[in-house]
Amino acid sequence: MIRPAMTTPAPYRAGLPEPVAAVPTTDPTGVDSGTFRRAFRRHAAGVAVLTLAGPGGPVGVTVTSLASLSLTPPLLSFALATASSCWPSFQGAGSFVVNLLAAGQEDLAGRFATRGVDRFAAPTRWTRLPTGEPVLDDVPVSLRCTVEHRIPVGDHHLVVGRVLAVTTRAATAPLLYWDGAYTTVPEERRPDVDHG
Repeated sequence: MIRPAMTTPAPYRAGLPEPVAAVPTTDPTGVDSGTFRRAFRRHAAGVAVLTLAGPGGPVGVTVTSLASLSLTPPLLSFALATASSCWPSFQGAGSFVVNLLAAGQEDLAGRFATRGVDRFAAPTRWTRLPTGEPVLDDVPVSLRCTVEHRIPVGDHHLVVGRVLAVTTRAATAPLLYWDGAYTTVPEERRPDVDHG
């Protein structure tokens, strides 16, 4: 009888925590929402503010679910909770703007994540594009998109957008969301820091 060779697993990469044991679940359909949420706290994500021209005025919301889907055609996606106060506006919109946030724009991200405030009031600086959508003034990148698809997925809707225009401003480090807090990349990786 031939036995498979025994191998010793490669040492875990230096500087990273050791892997933890799998979390058992009693839910036959998979893990519970709390376990799933805790797992994704370990996943760093870029922060963006989505803006659009709603029927009652400008609408905006902070998201960390933004993803690039396709280069040809240029498509991106994001997910919004169906229960979100912004979902009805996104459900009826034909276009929107993705505003990618930079390190230091935590207040802007927080403002667009807070219910019951006028997100577009001062100190938010924004203008309206000739096509009608609001765009934030001080972001490093903004992408104007049209809606290609709205797909119900669990308690969210996945929105797929086709990128029609990109505006790039000064290179700067991105704003990230990781482990329940805003952060950015290490200083040695930042394009806005003099490394000379």
